[in-house]
Amino acid sequence: MRVIAGTARSMPLKTVRGMETRPTTDKTKETLFNVLQPDIPDCRFLDLFAGSGGIAIEALSRGAAHAVLVEQNGKAARCIQENLAFTRTAERAEVHKCEALTALRRMEGQKPFDVIFMDPPYDQGLEQQVLHYLADSTLADEYTVIVAEASLETDFSWLEETGFHAYKYKRYKTNQHVFLQKKG
Repeated sequence: MRVIAGTARSMPLKTVRGMETRPTTDKTKETLFNVLQPDIPDCRFLDLFAGSGGIAIEALSRGAAHAVLVEQNGKAARCIQENLAFTRTAERAEVHKCEALTALRRMEGQKPFDVIFMDPPYDQGLEQQVLHYLADSTLADEYTVIVAEASLETDFSWLEETGFHAYKYKRYKTNQHVFLQKKG
């Protein structure tokens, strides 16, 4: 796994061994950032279920002003810190080693993020829990772009009840990115 573009371009990133995290492939990351690129410069970026931090580091490399990475796994959080230091992006990032909803509650009251990316463990309903929380949160407004990475089987028919709408779906061989915003 590596950084695709920007100031840290081609720098390799460490990943956590085993099946505890699921690093996004370079091809999928490139497709994701082709869609997100207009929103990245100078943005506030939130990476929930951050794994090794590859998505937020890509955003920082491409010009995000600040990134918050949330990861509850201790080994993965240490890996994120190492990757941030190696890519020289640590001064624009903060890592929260806790569960995603706990981190959101702790940050409540802050201004909205420009981009929120979440890649929770598949098929556990965690994206639904996060979106229910964000529906009434200061951390997301109608301009916040939210991307949920999920399995191809994940059902998003419940979105309307949360006050969000999906404006784009990108399907890959084994997973999908769902691009969301609050209804204005």
